[in-house]
Amino acid sequence: MTATTTRPAPTYTELRERFAPVLSQIAEGAAERDRDRRLPHAEVRALAEVGFTAVTVPTAHGGSGADIETFFRLLIDLGEADSNLPQLLRAHFAFVNDFLIGGEEGDPDAWFSEIVQGAVFGNASHERSTATVGDLATTVTPAADGFRLSGEKHYSTGSIFADWINVSARTPEGRRARVTVGIADAGVDVRDDWDGFGQTLTGSGSTLFTEVHVPTDRVRVLESRGDGATTTQTSFLQLVLLASLVGAGRAALREGIEFVRSRTRVYSQGSGTTAATDPLVQQVVGRLSAQAASAQDAVLAAARALALAQESVGAPAHEHLTDAAELRTVQAQITAVADVLSVTTELFEVGGASATSRGRALDRHWRNARTLASHNPVIYQERAIGDRLLNGTDLLYFWSTGEKRSGGQESGQQ
Repeated sequence: MTATTTRPAPTYTELRERFAPVLSQIAEGAAERDRDRRLPHAEVRALAEVGFTAVTVPTAHGGSGADIETFFRLLIDLGEADSNLPQLLRAHFAFVNDFLIGGEEGDPDAWFSEIVQGAVFGNASHERSTATVGDLATTVTPAADGFRLSGEKHYSTGSIFADWINVSARTPEGRRARVTVGIADAGVDVRDDWDGFGQTLTGSGSTLFTEVHVPTDRVRVLESRGDGATTTQTSFLQLVLLASLVGAGRAALREGIEFVRSRTRVYSQGSGTTAATDPLVQQVVGRLSAQAASAQDAVLAAARALALAQESVGAPAHEHLTDAAELRTVQAQITAVADVLSVTTELFEVGGASATSRGRALDRHWRNARTLASHNPVIYQERAIGDRLLNGTDLLYFWSTGEKRSGGQESGQQ
């Protein structure tokens, strides 16, 4: 690995100050983008140009070298500006993190250089095929000049904004492979067909690959599928979603406060001369602020546990710390989801029908939070923790969806 002179990583405060102007611009247009369903292409480019997308790339490679807690604090800030942005960059930051923890094969020099120069990575792993749980219909097949990639993916979050897409595929022998293709490569068709009622701007649509030529050095056949193995990447991926969720909660609280302060009309049953002086409204705002703070604290505590695990790679305690980080992350998910859904729902108790104005778009915070909360459903996570604490069952590090065959066989795909 070729490295340049290492410089100290900037602090959270320094990075927050650097990114403040672009975060402010993103927040200013968030409601309008949601109303018009305008995908944030310009906003993603702005984040790349200011170095946000290279924030975790080591300083020796030209990035900011942000540590885990700093990164997730910044991601929550971005989520408050627009909760679509952290989620659509999830695969991008996971790709960088995979190199940092030694989970990605090959020399990261070239890819880090691309990222520092503004390249963004997307994801194409999930399928709606009739394959069994964990199996893949997308294939990567050897050809005379490299490989050919064919298949259809769904929930390709972020790929429509990306320069490169990391694709999960299977080889003719049934082994798994990670395939990297360019967004402009012949045979790559990224579609804006995500129809969810929330997180509408994440570009989580489908991607069709039709006999895409892939050079040999962009195909990595994996040693194993990974199901059952402990990894910090599972916690990392979940915390990106939770950072988006907490950001949505903070935005709902902030805009709710702004709404109350702007109101001059009051109810006959009220006790204040303005909404802001009504004790009942004050009580609601106070309660929602506590729930938003609780959700953020839970996520940052899990981020600190993840940092300890990732710093322990190669040490005897690594597996124990990884397990502790995963447990803390799942616990944070359970409480943060409940807190943020409460914030984004009870927000409407501070005002009348005017709070439902499409112009204010306050409903987007609940829609976004509900959509984020639907990933890796909490009901299964609660059961997994209970089983772990009562029976010592290992946590699941490899999530998947698919059809179950009558024989009960299944496997995993994250």
